[in-house]
Amino acid sequence: MTVMNKRLFLSKTLLSVATVLFASLANAQQATVVVAANMKPAMDEIYQQYKMAGGQDLRIIYGASGNFARQIQQGAPFNLFVSADESFPMTLHRQGLTVDGGKVYAIGRLALIGHKSKNLKLSLNSEELKRLINQTNKIAIAKPESAPYGKAAIQFLNNMKLDELAKNKIVFAENVSAVAMFVNSGAAGVGLTAYSLAKSKEVMQFTNHLLIPENLHEPIKQRMVLLKNPPKAIVDFYAHLQSPKARDVLRAHGYSTN
Repeated sequence: MTVMNKRLFLSKTLLSVATVLFASLANAQQATVVVAANMKPAMDEIYQQYKMAGGQDLRIIYGASGNFARQIQQGAPFNLFVSADESFPMTLHRQGLTVDGGKVYAIGRLALIGHKSKNLKLSLNSEELKRLINQTNKIAIAKPESAPYGKAAIQFLNNMKLDELAKNKIVFAENVSAVAMFVNSGAAGVGLTAYSLAKSKEVMQFTNHLLIPENLHEPIKQRMVLLKNPPKAIVDFYAHLQSPKARDVLRAHGYSTN
């Protein structure tokens, strides 16, 4: 074999190896689910349920719905978006980035949490809530522009006529999981977060919680959408999320389902 032929053979071999590697990386990237932070306890359980039934490994990332929506608009290689609201998925659908309009998979609830060591009385009585706000150092809520539960928290404070009293004490967290971290660390005495997180074992270790009535904020309808050209594993998982077993898990974690 001549030197030129050897170089040609080596180039073709390297190209073949690179093609396989890039294909593998692409496949790895394709099996990615991005999930609203409020869903973590329920999604962890649903994913294990799916795996035990023979499902493939998936990459699951938790965070704020608005941040994920912006990343998808910028070309992030995600394949299933499990949002905490309807507006972000529907915006992506109108922009032609999804397979269809997706499905509402759950209705979320808002909860008030307070650190157990602070001995703060959690109440829906207006006067007691005013005392609570005056007593606490900070009130943690998720950023309303990127986290639907943060938006619901603002609506709750407005409907209770507490927005002016609370405005100088509000500290914004990146997502609802971070709200619980703020309260746990003492950076905030109380917080408004997802009921599903408030009733999780991890958060209940250090906080008390109070479920906020649904009429004090807009319904938190949570929608999921498949993004364009999803791999089969993602389509299968999307179907599992709509199964009776998955809905049972969601209800156990404090969500309503259709």
